[in-house]
Amino acid sequence: MSRFLKKYGLFLGIFVVFSIVVLSLFYSALKPKKTLPIYNPADVNPELVDSTIQYKSKYHTIADFSFTNQNGKTITQKDYEGKIYVADFFFTTCATICPKMTTNLSEIQTAFANNPKVKLLSHTVFPETDNVAVLKAYAKKHNVDDSQWNLVTGDKKEIYAMARKSYLAVKMGKPEELYDMVHTENFVLVDTKKRVRGFYDGTNKEDMKRLIEDITFLSNQ
Repeated sequence: MSRFLKKYGLFLGIFVVFSIVVLSLFYSALKPKKTLPIYNPADVNPELVDSTIQYKSKYHTIADFSFTNQNGKTITQKDYEGKIYVADFFFTTCATICPKMTTNLSEIQTAFANNPKVKLLSHTVFPETDNVAVLKAYAKKHNVDDSQWNLVTGDKKEIYAMARKSYLAVKMGKPEELYDMVHTENFVLVDTKKRVRGFYDGTNKEDMKRLIEDITFLSNQ
């Protein structure tokens, strides 16, 4: 046996290394590469989409916007230009899903604290009560980093339009009340080209792990 190993040991060693390399290459070639879908209005639950665009099946992007944040600053699409960001809808007096959503979004903020490519954008669905002072108090309570996370208020009609025509994420409220909204637990992931790349349950820890993975994936593109 020892004589055999002396004679063929080098050959066997080379063969084993070669086999490992070949198998690794095959595995890499066959392993599905991670991708993220690009969502259009026709791809999502029609309850979350304005009826005027439910048919749209391609080229959907986030529309331009102008809102006021917790510091009284005007926030527009330019503040998010070239950024990956997570958008959601909430209101400060919500006692059901909002506290959990805010806590989870705070964890996203922490996870990407050192990544300038990633930002957050929370829209109030009750702008009539969630003014700048109220949003500022809420931001302080939840340790919002002003440089990364904007809580915005503004004209309810415009917020409604963004929710249902751009982010495809909010249910319509009472039909008899114009621009009434029922916010959902949806977090919406938007890429650097203003395209919707994912929806996540903002109350679900497993979805938060998936969101972090997907943000990281987009950030490395």
